Amino acid sequence: EGTDRSSTYKGSRDDKPSRPWKKDEESGAPRERHYSDDKPSGDRPYKGRKPESGADDTYKPRSYRKPESDQPARPRKPEDISDAPRERRARKEDSTHQGTGRRREDGEYSPKRKFQDKDEPVSHRREKSDIPRPKGDKGYGKDGTIRLNKFIANSGICSRREADHLIESGAVSINGKVVTELGTKITRDDKVQFGGETLNIEKKVYLLLNKPKGYITTVDDPQDRNTVMMLIKDACKERIYPVGRLDRNTSGLLLFTNDGETAKKLTHPGHKVRKVYHVELNKSLSKPDMMQLTEGIELEDGIMTVDEIAYTGSGDDKKNIGVVIHSGRNRVVRRMFESLEYEVVKLDRVAFANLTKKDLPRGRWRMLEQSEVNMLLML
Repeated sequence: EGTDRSSTYKGSRDDKPSRPWKKDEESGAPRERHYSDDKPSGDRPYKGRKPESGADDTYKPRSYRKPESDQPARPRKPEDISDAPRERRARKEDSTHQGTGRRREDGEYSPKRKFQDKDEPVSHRREKSDIPRPKGDKGYGKDGTIRLNKFIANSGICSRREADHLIESGAVSINGKVVTELGTKITRDDKVQFGGETLNIEKKVYLLLNKPKGYITTVDDPQDRNTVMMLIKDACKERIYPVGRLDRNTSGLLLFTNDGETAKKLTHPGHKVRKVYHVELNKSLSKPDMMQLTEGIELEDGIMTVDEIAYTGSGDDKKNIGVVIHSGRNRVVRRMFESLEYEVVKLDRVAFANLTKKDLPRGRWRMLEQSEVNMLLML
């Protein structure tokens, strides 16, 4: 018969009485018991970290430190010479005012005032730079130079693109030498000439004239006829030019300026600048002819259409028509009605680029206000 080799029940670990704590060999104090929950996970046996050499093994709890707001203020340090205590600096949380300020006599801070006393002047101007900035007319860069095409355009004779063509064609000279290279820069001391005349950058001038009949739109007429320049000869010292044209028998608004860029923009059909005309015909305009004007009229220089057309007033008098166009062709309004066998008795331009002849009598002129100039520049 075999013997029973089954092991006897030893019981669980919790049923056994705990072993007495071992005493430390040096101090004699009982060593702290390590429980299984305190051991790190893993296969390696738990080993306590050995203290560094020279370090104290005893546990020293960190002392409690009160927050800064609970601590009393440090005593003021005496000055080097006098016995007066040194002024304590206020923390940010001590002052209700956020930002910079100055201390009053009572020790509190007060914000800086916008206007200081006379004995404490405050200058809001920027500090002057050591680099000298050029003086005089606008258009020059910080280095005192300006591109030649911009100079020509600012002189008022043409736009920048047209100035490039003048330069390439050899029509512009600098200090007596012809210049054909684009991108050339000049200084204030250089002398630029075109067509035998010296060009200068002038102040931008914008003048509006209510042109009467009997004057032609030109700067100089070899036949000594009345020109629009006679009506504005004492308006300004700058040399200004008409923007677009009105024929001799047409009255209404005519703009003058020495701003070549703006003049080019206002006359180019791509910008679609509105021109409103009051037309008086020799007979009533029929509805079919009015529809044909909106669809297009075949002229010798191409097809032309009106943007808007309507009878003026109540519409009873069908001889008076209001027409809106954006084209700048020569005598285009008259030619359109003449192609339909109508005769234009009276033609008056009542609006140009949102400018009207309100409070501007016939034959008089006025300078544009800054708001009107800004409107033109935004077109």
